[in-house]
Amino acid sequence: MINNVVLVGRITRDPELRYTPQNQAVATFSLAVNRQFKNANGEREADFINCVIWRQQAENLANWAKKGALIGITGRIQTRNYENQQGQRVYVTEVVADNFQMLESRSAREGMSGGAATGSYSAPSQSANNSRPQTNNNATPNFGRDADPFGSSPMEISDDDLPF
Repeated sequence: MINNVVLVGRITRDPELRYTPQNQAVATFSLAVNRQFKNANGEREADFINCVIWRQQAENLANWAKKGALIGITGRIQTRNYENQQGQRVYVTEVVADNFQMLESRSAREGMSGGAATGSYSAPSQSANNSRPQTNNNATPNFGRDADPFGSSPMEISDDDLPF
């Protein structure tokens, strides 16, 4: 059985970081994801998708991704239900994100004037082992499983643009 989700969208509000009684970090956030088509008025609509992310990834997201940030996530859909204070059964469907990637630099995000940024970059994902890519001045950087299969040259990115 397959339950994989890949989304690219903008965070609608700053992620809410909390900790469980067992001190596990958990962040909740919502992504605005554009639909592929326009409505009858010629406007593009968006879906607002509730997401949750756990542990170190939750802390990283809360520290680096703020309202309006363009991110990509991978994860799975999860459904759950609970009884609210009025005794009603509430059903929830959300995406449980395994990891995320910032898809634009901080300066591009801050320089936006209401529209989508024209340029973007993809920072190396925060993996569970927190490995950093090893570079050599005479070679193309090796990003491991995130390596560019098209062999493009490395981008010039200032330290201010890095989310870590």
